[in-house]
Amino acid sequence: MCGRFTLRATPQAVADLFDLPEAPPLEPRYNIAPTQPILAVRENPETGKREVTFFNWGLIPAWADDPSIGSRMINARAETVVEKPSFRAAFKYRRCIVPADGFYEWQKIKGGKQPHLIGMADGAPFGFAGLWEHWERDGSVIESCTLLTTDANELVAPIHNRMPVILQPEDYEEWLARSIQTADLLRHLLRPFPAEKMAAFPVSTVVNNPRNEDPACVVPWSGNDEG
Repeated sequence: MCGRFTLRATPQAVADLFDLPEAPPLEPRYNIAPTQPILAVRENPETGKREVTFFNWGLIPAWADDPSIGSRMINARAETVVEKPSFRAAFKYRRCIVPADGFYEWQKIKGGKQPHLIGMADGAPFGFAGLWEHWERDGSVIESCTLLTTDANELVAPIHNRMPVILQPEDYEEWLARSIQTADLLRHLLRPFPAEKMAAFPVSTVVNNPRNEDPACVVPWSGNDEG
């Protein structure tokens, strides 16, 4: 799964990566957690142009009566996303990319779990494959999203058996295109990212608490954990 991630890249770096018309409003984020607003890139449903917006992390299906269901919908398995009632319409019509520059996974060790920060070897930002939904009841409107996951690659596997789907930049246009609505044309994008382009290192358990949102979350763990 993917339950926490970071986005510390500059607004201009994000704009350049996703070919945005202007830099998005961003502050460094060190411990992004479910139910929080997260930045996403999508194709505007009305204009067809690429845009950035903020979604609540945790997809709320349009048919849901209770929006609290979103807290259980932070991830969607790539292998079954097309068949699941909660995700299949969004997969067909409402795909997005969530910018990030790292994600956390917890490795089981003797006596507990060790968090690791995983990202590109060069520290560059990248994009998670996501799905979004529009939910509306009694005048309340919530736009929300989920992140797709797949099998772990060789780097992540010793830490966790799943990882988020990270898209290659050359695949962004295809993933966002609302004109593509056939699942078989998109399945090839839902694969583990090449391990040789990534890096991982242990960090302090300070990241375990989602209220901790500061640079201490991303500092390599020295063995003297104060979290």
